[in-house]
Amino acid sequence: MNLEFKIEGKTFCFDSNQYEDLSIPMKFNAEQPNAFGVPKATSKAFEYGSVIGDTRRGGSCNFDELRLVPHCNGTHTECIGHITDHRFSVQKQLKDSFIPATLITLTPEIALNSFDSYAPDKGDGDLFITLASLKESLSSMPKEFLKGLIIRTLPNNLSKMYRSYSDHKTPFFSMEAMKYISELGVDHLLVDLPSVDRANDEGKLSGHRIYWNMKAETHKESENSNLHKTITEMIYVKDEIADGNYLLNLQITPFVLDASPSRPIIFPIESLDKDLNN
Repeated sequence: MNLEFKIEGKTFCFDSNQYEDLSIPMKFNAEQPNAFGVPKATSKAFEYGSVIGDTRRGGSCNFDELRLVPHCNGTHTECIGHITDHRFSVQKQLKDSFIPATLITLTPEIALNSFDSYAPDKGDGDLFITLASLKESLSSMPKEFLKGLIIRTLPNNLSKMYRSYSDHKTPFFSMEAMKYISELGVDHLLVDLPSVDRANDEGKLSGHRIYWNMKAETHKESENSNLHKTITEMIYVKDEIADGNYLLNLQITPFVLDASPSRPIIFPIESLDKDLNN
């Protein structure tokens, strides 16, 4: 089905049957990405008395009991409730269905070689997503497609589909980079990293706090906090998907939690204004 939409007076179209899935399929009890060394996501047939949820074991149908940690077991979308005492749920805070979005590819830089900063201080082996790299990649991108920002990092090998991040030094965002993303008006940030912050950051979550506009060392939101914004982590963007503008549909499980497993899909778009002017 071909659909048209308008942004800032410009007309675009997309084919609802042509899209790219940026989520990492959750393979329970098998290889899967993992952050912070939590147990793997698992599934098992539900059992109660003589009831067995497995047809291979004599059950009438299959129904499984699942165990997972959304923040650590694969692609997930989180809201400000990740760092607040108030239990905001992503199911309530995510209000956008179709999101004009931009995909860019960045090469992380050695943090100690950058003028950018972090709290706590950057150290040996740290890798930054920097302000300069963001500015360079986004300089020619139309502002109307920055409601969503999708970042693919290099190198981009398939190990992201099943990597244990506790065994790797993982890039994260400098404070200046996160401030820039916030200033651009990005409402939905998607990254192929386990976190926008360093794994061992003394619990500061500096990047998260900047993005949601919360004071350091606090778990209390303010009237100026960005309650509507989301962060999606541990996506995978295949090499053959080109940088540029897309329409993003950010699908989540309606869990009443601060985070949910998610399935972001992007639709390639085409401008119709050229045709109208011919």
